[in-house]
Amino acid sequence: MEQKHNSLLGKITYPADLRKLKVDELPQLCEELRADIVKELSVNPGHFASSLGALEITVALHYVYNTPDDRIVWDVGHQAYGHKILTGRKDRFCTNRKLHGIMPFPSPLESEYDTFVCGHASNSISAALGMAVAEKKAGTNHNVVALIGDGAMSGGLAFEGLNNASSIPNNLLIILNDNNMSIDRSVGGMKQYLLGLNTNKTYNDIKFRISRWMNRKGMLEADRKNGILRLSNALKSAISHQQNIFEGMNIRYFGPFDGHDVKELVRIFQQLKDMEGPKLLHLHTVKGKGYKPAEEEATIWHAPGKFDPETGRRLTDSDKGKPAKYQDVFGNTLLELARSNPKIVGVTPAMPTGCSMNIMMEEMPDRTFDVGIAEGHAVTFSGGMAKEGLIPFCNIYSAFAQRAYDNIIHDVAILKLPVVLCLDRAGIVGEDGPTHHGAFDLASLRTIPNLTISSPMNEHELRRLMYTAQLPGKGPFVIRYPRGCGVLADWHCPFEEIKVGTGRKLKDGDSTAILTIGPIGNDAAAAIAEVEAENPKLSIAHYDMRFVKPLDENLLNEVARKFSHIITVENGARMGGFGSAILEWLQDNGYNTRVTRLGMPDNFVEHGTVAELHRIIGIDKDSIKECIMKNEESFI
Repeated sequence: MEQKHNSLLGKITYPADLRKLKVDELPQLCEELRADIVKELSVNPGHFASSLGALEITVALHYVYNTPDDRIVWDVGHQAYGHKILTGRKDRFCTNRKLHGIMPFPSPLESEYDTFVCGHASNSISAALGMAVAEKKAGTNHNVVALIGDGAMSGGLAFEGLNNASSIPNNLLIILNDNNMSIDRSVGGMKQYLLGLNTNKTYNDIKFRISRWMNRKGMLEADRKNGILRLSNALKSAISHQQNIFEGMNIRYFGPFDGHDVKELVRIFQQLKDMEGPKLLHLHTVKGKGYKPAEEEATIWHAPGKFDPETGRRLTDSDKGKPAKYQDVFGNTLLELARSNPKIVGVTPAMPTGCSMNIMMEEMPDRTFDVGIAEGHAVTFSGGMAKEGLIPFCNIYSAFAQRAYDNIIHDVAILKLPVVLCLDRAGIVGEDGPTHHGAFDLASLRTIPNLTISSPMNEHELRRLMYTAQLPGKGPFVIRYPRGCGVLADWHCPFEEIKVGTGRKLKDGDSTAILTIGPIGNDAAAAIAEVEAENPKLSIAHYDMRFVKPLDENLLNEVARKFSHIITVENGARMGGFGSAILEWLQDNGYNTRVTRLGMPDNFVEHGTVAELHRIIGIDKDSIKECIMKNEESFI
């Protein structure tokens, strides 16, 4: 990262350097940070608009608080690039999201300034509260700050944390970064509440002064403090003509204030720093602040890819001639099915654009529901609709569906409700790393009774599985598919029912049988073709199983009787996944067939391109070839 001779950013390696600056210099530092993030992300893409919107908050926090001793707990981590640059990673920021480079989200595994794991939304308050309680018990007097966005505040875990914060002794500061945006526009009652929330600034200033004076005089013992707090809440409600939900929970509320006035933020943080008890500071920010294209189209600029920093023109690769993305096949197919089946509705937790449910949403807004960042609710909400006769297609990214595991069991599977759970971004997702890889869905879900679990090998199979899932009597139906493009030039095909629990023999053979699930089967097919071309004596069979639950027992009996060795390939956790299901079936049915399982290992997979990571974990074409050849050496 190049620095001008007179730059302030060039003088800063760690927050201790930042704290040597004068307050009046901080606006310049923010602009330098903003310019460097724009420059770096124009060539090395990442989460753009969120980080620009949180820069002033980031600078003020590190200026006032003695990090890393004081703890800043980030929520999600999309907004933390400024934090990374200011905490010893400036010179390495060009490696962000690259293989072996800086992690895509804050992680204690990378830096002591990163206090907790980030990636999924709404956990910051709970984690920070745990830290605040621990600090209080240890008597260290370290401050703890949780930073959460308005979108993440819609998650149930955030409210669980707020409720607990109101009932146990702590000095937690919660900063609500309210930009009226999540990845797509935030929705729901919390959004509307925050839009209308406006408390009297004069009241807040008076309250600051009185509370600090009473605290210095030793007048705020517990009973008195609670009584005064209840009285002040009543007074604030009268002044502002509204009931403040946060102060109704005995969490002192301050704001809303301008989240881009860095000097004012420093003043506020300094006042709040020594104030006892849980506090919530409400800040208004603009997502993409300081870069006009991002301010105008924040959803697009959440993660825009490469772009020209001068013009704002996005340098996206042309999709012309490429197969469609699986998400777009899903979105168009869902609309097509909904046109002919009035019972179909769509549900997504805050990702209508990401999963392409916006296609149906534009034509049928009354039959599509964006429930906000609330995956558990999305599933239970779908279950309620299904109980009353509708057929919800509930689309959740695989990694985020982990948060709805209990809801899938308790609110869908027990009653065998016809909820179609579409798990987008299944398998390796690439640069977002271990918090976002869809690794565990097959292993976790196949233990649940009443579930049908499937994965299409291509776009035609996706359409057929979606059509099958909405037919009468199918019950809860899981369809998982990866991020990115498919493999077919023409994804559209007539609808056709696939009999549940049936696979396909794609190619016969005599020596080894390859069993695959999902699109990774295309890589296996390419590996088989190359092996046989290079070794004409070999004959490898290939089966696309299509279903992990129920398995195709007729097909498996055929395979087990004919072949002494089976190789299973899956883009998911090897432990407990598809390969394990095959092993269990063989054991239960008295077969001694040798099985080699290819899939994600029993560790969290780092970040990098999908191709790089497939090679590392051994499920790319060349790795599959190596596995086949190792087994077939005796035939050559």
